[in-house]
Amino acid sequence: MAVGIHLILLLLIGLTAGVASGLFGIGGGVIVVPALVIVMGFSLHSAIGTSLAILLPPVGLAAVTEYYRHGNVDLKSAIIVALGLFTGAWISAYFANRLAGPWLRVAFGVFIICLGVYMIYGALRNTPI
Repeated sequence: MAVGIHLILLLLIGLTAGVASGLFGIGGGVIVVPALVIVMGFSLHSAIGTSLAILLPPVGLAAVTEYYRHGNVDLKSAIIVALGLFTGAWISAYFANRLAGPWLRVAFGVFIICLGVYMIYGALRNTPI
């Protein structure tokens, strides 16, 4: 793949994930990981590791700052959840790197399906017919 096209695809993946992150609070696992695997040809392990590296600076600096400006960040809760996130991510990354690629892909697919079913059920449950 040509360097220019490679750069453009990576920027488009980032832009798409940024829009999804700003609108819905998602992006890394739901947008970036599948895009890196499907569009860029990354292994699932590399896509997950790259996604984690991507999320650190931009999410922490851009979106959180904007939400905080509008009084929509509970810092105490964020710090407590961040401690759990740090620990959980470290432990799960340890095991994920020891899991064969196809099994990691199955686990990721099941997670996305469950998330989708939950979102659809919640939307339909609260929608008058």
